[in-house]
Amino acid sequence: MTIPRQDGSGARDPANPHPEGKVPYLTDGGDSVRERAAIILYLTDRFPDAGLGRPVGHPERGRYLSWLVWYQGVFEPVAILGWAGVKHPAIEASLRDYDTALTRLDEVLTTQPYLLGETYSAADLLCAGPFAWFGDALPATPAVKAWVARCMDRPAVREVGGR
Repeated sequence: MTIPRQDGSGARDPANPHPEGKVPYLTDGGDSVRERAAIILYLTDRFPDAGLGRPVGHPERGRYLSWLVWYQGVFEPVAILGWAGVKHPAIEASLRDYDTALTRLDEVLTTQPYLLGETYSAADLLCAGPFAWFGDALPATPAVKAWVARCMDRPAVREVGGR
């Protein structure tokens, strides 16, 4: 399978079922889910015993959902726009900018080890991912770097060779 890449290489794979030919894309029987936050929410709701999500009625459900959507709707866009050097007052008025997003993470992670408090969740998995993937290319505060290190020091990450 291939996908179009930013450097112009690759191409849309006709076998890719994603309506835009992108990844990620999850199929589950006759159902399908696209976009990282939606896939994580789907999987954590589908497999609640894994303990990575917060089920309906859980006292942290709202914060959990907020972090998933914040990543997809704020952090990822401002990180990409910042990397691409795109600035515009309308973007900064609505999404803010990378530094503001980083400050939001830092405010939380200087007072607690994970986004929802003492316990790791799929929100941490999603939000820490870009820092783990891009390393020092993505600016981070000491608290954010320590959080990413905690997230990368998980047994499952070590098992797949992520550390």
